[in-house]
Amino acid sequence: MRRTTLLATAALLGITACWGSTFFLIHDLLDRIPTLDFLAVRFTIAGALLLAVAPRAVRRLSPDARRQAAVLGGLYGVAQILQTAGLAHTPASVSGFITGMYVVATPLFAAVLLRNRITGVTWLAVLLAAAGLGVLTLQGFSVGYGEALTLVAAMLYALHIVGLGAWSNSQDALGMSILQVVMVAVICLVASAPHGIVLPDNGQDWLSVLYMAVFPAALALLGQTWAQAHLSATRTAIVMSMEPVFAAFFAVLLGGESVTTRMLVGGLMVLAAMLTVELAPRRKVEGEVPHIAV
Repeated sequence: MRRTTLLATAALLGITACWGSTFFLIHDLLDRIPTLDFLAVRFTIAGALLLAVAPRAVRRLSPDARRQAAVLGGLYGVAQILQTAGLAHTPASVSGFITGMYVVATPLFAAVLLRNRITGVTWLAVLLAAAGLGVLTLQGFSVGYGEALTLVAAMLYALHIVGLGAWSNSQDALGMSILQVVMVAVICLVASAPHGIVLPDNGQDWLSVLYMAVFPAALALLGQTWAQAHLSATRTAIVMSMEPVFAAFFAVLLGGESVTTRMLVGGLMVLAAMLTVELAPRRKVEGEVPHIAV
């Protein structure tokens, strides 16, 4: 059991690193392709790829599992759109911090919806991760329209994490992942349709879109769905708070940015939060109610 938990944590950490690697790629790509169009194309390719590889996985799902996957995909898709819309009115650093507040919201939602007990170790890790995100990303803060949209997106991400932790299991991981990706694609396509979808117009941009469709979208959501069959929602959220740390790392390594004291201190605080939940006995992190049915 401990070995499976460590493997799931390692998989989730690898997925988070993959997400972090895309920030500088997306920043460059969105100079030429509208954000919603990029999301629509990315998730459509991801959904089509997964369906082509494993169409039977969807057919094997029970009606309840299909409904749960549709709900989770809807939460994730709307969160993507709201976060994107908020980013148009919010500095990227502030957006990253507010989005990271799913780390705080996840244990609260888990306590209310799953009746998980929030322990002192849990709160220590959550607050340490939130403080680290603040040090890493914030350079001023104001509350306005963009910040409000981003906060709603963060709450939806937290609900997605809690729901995935409650409903996922290793047998249904592939089928549920496919339906989630397809649901995100449908939502983004509907949001993009009124103004027409702009496609990449050169090979380099198509290569970037394909990479982000296959790895940080299709395979990442598959890996997250499997990992959350073995991890609590709170543990997942804290591990995922490493995303801006990896984003800063890749920005320095590949994007030409300079290392700052804020990066080092904030990154170490988030890393300490993750190690807190990994090294503490599982029963001290949170009392888990593994799965619920609706």
